[in-house]
Amino acid sequence: MELFKNKKQPNTNLRYNTLSVVVYIIGIVLLIQLFNLQIINGATYRETSNTRLTRESTLYASRGYILDRNGNELATTEMTFSIEMYKTKLDNRVLNDTILRMINTLEANGDSYTDTFPIKVNPYEYTFTSEQRKTKWLSSYKLGEDTTAEEAFNYFKERYDIENDDISEVRKILVVRYRISSEGYSSTKSLTVSNNVSRKSALVFTEQSDLYPGITVGQNAKRKYPNANLASHILGYIGAISQKQYEANKDKRLFNE
Repeated sequence: MELFKNKKQPNTNLRYNTLSVVVYIIGIVLLIQLFNLQIINGATYRETSNTRLTRESTLYASRGYILDRNGNELATTEMTFSIEMYKTKLDNRVLNDTILRMINTLEANGDSYTDTFPIKVNPYEYTFTSEQRKTKWLSSYKLGEDTTAEEAFNYFKERYDIENDDISEVRKILVVRYRISSEGYSSTKSLTVSNNVSRKSALVFTEQSDLYPGITVGQNAKRKYPNANLASHILGYIGAISQKQYEANKDKRLFNE
């Protein structure tokens, strides 16, 4: 009986030691993985998590209808669509291709988009209305006063790693990349590329969202006056200025600053 006890003891110790080693190895692996999740890639995973959980959106209140005594509409509200772009983890090539695809879709459906890039092509020329404004703009990008429009255009093309050879396509990409740099956007705050787009464009971006990463369709309530200026002194008028009004007054804003 004593002999059997002595033989059983080493086997028990071996199993215990083996189990202990396995537990220690699992513990070390878990600690390494925890360190990787929280320290090494913590910021990346946190940003991804925040993108999935929260997103900043501006909701414009829908205003009521104004009718005359006969029930005719004097002021109404209609829903419009906008194209908004959020920051995603895309490399420059994919981002540029996505932007070009988006702009081509808008143009194919007759929709406009905000264009503040101050260089035209075919031929190359600046769109500034004064030399003072052009000089100030060139200086902000550390470009010399004698920099030609073509040289400035190529500077931005290289800056945003645009590989397209067609200068018309390059400019479409630059329009959006330039606004991203000047106005900024993030994974939770969007850049509005286009307002009041057609339902057809809205459907394309919604149904083929996999082709347009980071691009979403927003809905806005827009005030509408069926009778134009009728009774404007009573109804009032609130709205963003048009692109034409902006072009006519942007120099006044510059000098006031």
